[in-house]
Amino acid sequence: MNDEAKRKQLRKYKAFATGLFVLMAVIFIITTILQKNNDSHWMGYVRAFSEAAMVGALADWFAVTALFRHPLGLPIPHTNLIENSKQRLGDNLGSFVVSNFLSPQNIRPYIQKLKISGFVGEWLGKEKNQEVLIKNLSDIVLDILNKLDDSEVSNFISKKVSEMTDNIQLNKIVGNGIGYILEKNDHQKIITNLSAQIKNYVTENEEMIKDRVKKGSYTFIPSFVDNKIADKIASGLADFFKEIEEDSQHEIRNLITKKIHEFSIDLKEDPKWNDEFKTIKNDLLKGDKLEEYSNDIWISIKNTLKKELQEDQSSLKNYLSKNLNEFSENLKTDENFQNKIDHWVRVTAYKYILKNTHQFGDLISSTVGNWQGKELSEKLELEVGKDLQFIRVNGTLVGGLVGLIIYTIANFFL
Repeated sequence: MNDEAKRKQLRKYKAFATGLFVLMAVIFIITTILQKNNDSHWMGYVRAFSEAAMVGALADWFAVTALFRHPLGLPIPHTNLIENSKQRLGDNLGSFVVSNFLSPQNIRPYIQKLKISGFVGEWLGKEKNQEVLIKNLSDIVLDILNKLDDSEVSNFISKKVSEMTDNIQLNKIVGNGIGYILEKNDHQKIITNLSAQIKNYVTENEEMIKDRVKKGSYTFIPSFVDNKIADKIASGLADFFKEIEEDSQHEIRNLITKKIHEFSIDLKEDPKWNDEFKTIKNDLLKGDKLEEYSNDIWISIKNTLKKELQEDQSSLKNYLSKNLNEFSENLKTDENFQNKIDHWVRVTAYKYILKNTHQFGDLISSTVGNWQGKELSEKLELEVGKDLQFIRVNGTLVGGLVGLIIYTIANFFL
């Protein structure tokens, strides 16, 4: 029911209560006049009823009116109570709501019934809802990207990179990296592959080896001897590297491993390597270069994100859709996952409500306190005025009955 309908209803019941008072007043006047010329016994009872009814009606009218305004506009003490006590009324109402509705024992049963995992799972499982969610998220991120200042972001990146790299000892990182490769024995794959490449190269380039042998040979040595020597060299080299390739325990492998290990230790412990890597790092990450790198990185990331977010079937959106489907399915079928989500929601809601109950009270108190006094009176009167008019009606009838009883007792017993 809107406010206008409530006003019409209030006027109707006010008119009814006032009309009943007027009726009692008319009856009182008529019976008073008639009693002067007629001594009928029953007329006294009617007059007594109407007289007491008027008193009851006036008393309750005063009481009801005093809640919302000054009766007849007269500033009588302890009237217009709502306007004069609006701040106290707001404080008490806020405290009442917090104490009786937001107490732990009252909200706990409702919090324990919260189960939103199934609802969220069903909602996310619908393709239309996924499209709406992804579109809204994309619009938000795009808006943020467009509002970001590129220079500020690139400066932020360069500053953080500079802070991160200031205390980094690259020689130890490289040394530890080499040590890790040795520990995993992954360097053996490199040795195997390199040995095979050298063996194949020697085998495929025997003519070049022969030419090199002939160039370095003495002129008096026959050509067939040079060829024989070249064949032996090529064959020996090929066989040697084949052995390294096939024998995982070959002495050359062990020697290489030993040398690499010594190099990794040297990298970490020899101060010269720390200085060397510092020089390299400073050359690569000079202020202007670092800012240029940071700007290029940011622009690349930004453009990639914008492209992915603007395209309908981009890889990013397909990835999000796939994960939303998986998340939705887990919410609908995985009972353990459902319980975790619901438990988290319940605990969070419970803690948040209890932590902020005073804010609910303050909200009610400040809202009521900030209302204009007349506005607050009108709002409350529209809500409860109809029922208060029945107080006037009841006061009229009850007052009349009490007056009638008193008049009867006085006639019969006094």
